[in-house]
Amino acid sequence: MFQATRRRLALWYTVVTAVLLLLFASGFYIYVRGTLIERVDDTLSHVVEVVQRSLVVDASAPMAADRINLQASFGSPPEAVEDDRIDLEWYGPTGVLLWSTFKEPIDVPIRLSPGGVTVEISPDYWLRQVTRKLTDGKDVIGFLRVSHPWFEVTKPARQLVIDLSLGTSLLIALVAAVGWFLSRLAIEPIQESYQQLKQFTADASHELRNPIALIQTNVQVALTETDADSQDQRQQLMVVERLTQRLGRLVDDLLFLARQEGGVGQMQMQPCPLDALLMQVVEEQDAIATTQQINLSLDLGDLASLPGEEPYTLLGDYDQLARLFTNLVSNSLQYTPVGGSIEIHLQQTQRQGLPYLKVDVSDTGIGIPDTSLPYLFNRFYRVDPARRKSALPTSSGTGLGLAIVQTIIENHQGHIQVVSRIQQGTTFTVSLPQPSARPIGQTFPRLTTKAEG
Repeated sequence: MFQATRRRLALWYTVVTAVLLLLFASGFYIYVRGTLIERVDDTLSHVVEVVQRSLVVDASAPMAADRINLQASFGSPPEAVEDDRIDLEWYGPTGVLLWSTFKEPIDVPIRLSPGGVTVEISPDYWLRQVTRKLTDGKDVIGFLRVSHPWFEVTKPARQLVIDLSLGTSLLIALVAAVGWFLSRLAIEPIQESYQQLKQFTADASHELRNPIALIQTNVQVALTETDADSQDQRQQLMVVERLTQRLGRLVDDLLFLARQEGGVGQMQMQPCPLDALLMQVVEEQDAIATTQQINLSLDLGDLASLPGEEPYTLLGDYDQLARLFTNLVSNSLQYTPVGGSIEIHLQQTQRQGLPYLKVDVSDTGIGIPDTSLPYLFNRFYRVDPARRKSALPTSSGTGLGLAIVQTIIENHQGHIQVVSRIQQGTTFTVSLPQPSARPIGQTFPRLTTKAEG
């Protein structure tokens, strides 16, 4: 339990820190990339302004295309072109390329925004470009396009992604290790307190058993010696006996749970004929069912059609399994009204390809609200008292019966499911693993009771 809590704490600590680191890394990457792009755009705009001021314009030329002196304005195109240099292109008024620093003209059409300037990335050449339309009064004298290599943005951005990924991964791993260590420090005081509480519960329960047994014995002796005429005194002694029995059951339940969680209780694993065990449980509970006018029945199916000599035998602790089904039947008796019925069905089944024995304990009781189902196996959890039916004064439970049921099922690597409908009844389905094979010729004793018929 504490290891699972420790894992959850460490996991949540790691997940939250990882999300914060990822948000920080993403924001830092967006900021750096935006800064690089902004610097490139500023450089392009500055180059456009410098080139525009250095143009040699011949205002006397009759044609607008001839007003720019290309030789005086740009000179000769360079022979050696570097990869990281800024390139210039000059287009005539009709969009014809007249001068360029590129070795070969690039097939990128001129695009202008309504404001006369556009910045774009050419996917074929990976260039960041600024295009400006130049005019001499009302006449367009040409287009100037400045291109900057895009890898000066993508290369550092790609490297930044790699660095951030490695750094974030290392930090997350470090945070996971630190979180695991800190979760242990956080769990230790709680674990110590819990262990002390369990030890106290076990010790207190053990110490209370003898005084309660002595009280119950003395009350029973007093009842046998009390005169029939002393009705008031006899009634009071019966109340004391009933309360003592209830307190004794509570102490036994607490001691059982404390021993199971503390690893003190040892399971006596042995072959257990589940059909005989259920018949014994039904026989023991039949007197209470008859008193409450409830029909209690057991269905073992057609034993003749099942393979093997003992088809309903499994490996388990007989006493614990008897306590498991006694608690389930007692719980059904407590919540089933007069005239209702409780049916127990035993059958073979498979779960994930493995043999299992499935026991259904179904009643026609008042049902369990959906809001109570998730908490049904919690200790001391009780359904709304207004919804409980208690035909006998001694039928009120301690709130530990289903918690014990779950503990016993976990000890046997089994499963339990609950299906309930208000005013229609509840069905508890217990699945217990069955060994696939046992020594040849080994048989187990069967109980013969009136429930078998």
